Amino acid sequence: MWVFAAAVADYKPRSMATNKIKKDGDTLTLELVKNIDIAATLGKQKRPEQFSVGFALETNDEEAHARAKLQRKNFDLIVLNSLRDAGAGFGHDTNKVTLLTAGGQMTIFELKPKAEVARDIVQTVLASLSAISTPHA
Repeated sequence: MWVFAAAVADYKPRSMATNKIKKDGDTLTLELVKNIDIAATLGKQKRPEQFSVGFALETNDEEAHARAKLQRKNFDLIVLNSLRDAGAGFGHDTNKVTLLTAGGQMTIFELKPKAEVARDIVQTVLASLSAISTPHA
């Protein structure tokens, strides 16, 4: 099982300075290049018995962007966080998430303490893993 809780870094500097960058002028421009997407790379190699969970923090078209990420990275489950929900996201002890599965299921959880959100996610993952490992009659 893989849980991709956060990107290592989406971008990196194009070049590294060999010496301290001295102040010169009022602005400094850094050129960034895209890093390799670890989750997408592993998703292309994922075997049927492997289960992967991703997270999506979105600010607009939340469900559409999360579903696209779910498919693009070959996740089995994605946890959608919206910064539009009052009391959720950064700077709060509470959160409101929506769980989306590769099979199309959507589960919306109400605003609750983050520890309870974590339990909901773990319980959903365990139930999914149990369903995968239990032979069907």
